[in-house]
Amino acid sequence: MSRSLPLTADERLWYRRQTVLPEIGEAGQERLKAARVLVIGAGGLGSPLLLYLAGAGVGTLGIVDFDLVEVSNLHRQILHRVDRLDTPKTESAEATLRALNPHVTIVRHDCAIGPDNAADLVAEYDVVADGSDNFATRDAVHAACLAARVPLVSAAAQLTDGILTTFKAWLGPPHPCYRCLFPDAPPRALTPSCAEIGVLGPALGILGSMQATAVIREILGDDQGLSGTLLMVDAWRHEVAHTHLPRRAGCPVCDAPQPPVTGGNKLTSSPAESS
Repeated sequence: MSRSLPLTADERLWYRRQTVLPEIGEAGQERLKAARVLVIGAGGLGSPLLLYLAGAGVGTLGIVDFDLVEVSNLHRQILHRVDRLDTPKTESAEATLRALNPHVTIVRHDCAIGPDNAADLVAEYDVVADGSDNFATRDAVHAACLAARVPLVSAAAQLTDGILTTFKAWLGPPHPCYRCLFPDAPPRALTPSCAEIGVLGPALGILGSMQATAVIREILGDDQGLSGTLLMVDAWRHEVAHTHLPRRAGCPVCDAPQPPVTGGNKLTSSPAESS
């Protein structure tokens, strides 16, 4: 049985423009309410992502970030404001999201995420959405999600472009893993930071909004999803392309035996199994 929580009368009113959608309905809204989503990064991608997940009524949002709000963030990181400079991004994000939707629970994780703590953080959530900006973090998050059989919705952007996909390689072929896309860490010269080459704020808004939609589809059990598809967005030219992302033959990560997980995917376990 799919996990869900009943809506209150106030929540029915709050989400009625969404529950009339055939893709969601009241049953889907109840699943959103019961869901726990971990968002890596409260920055350029995490801002629109968190705003739309909170607005959609995802019941629990965990936020991982260790950084402080800086003035150079504000052109694109729309969770934050001038009067919150030098405060933790998780604190600023929590204030914005609570003001937007009091029905949503916010859990702050004021830390960096990596191999030492990724498994413990991921274990508490049903879906992970990664908006981090470096290979090492993405690789550690993916490894934890793969081991825990938690869907990972991953987005990245620089300049005016971005990519988006979902990883669920534990399902077996044809689903690829992160290392099917990036077998090795890309050279530093090919992955400059936003501080070095810049990024267009609206491009992050587009990618973060699409990432939120992909997360919602995972919560609702959409069989299509983005696993096996790489979405490439050129915001400047208003172009979106879908490219097949195959499972790489001989990939040592997704072809490795995966340990059994009691209860299976948390999105399809009972409330007692996922309390």
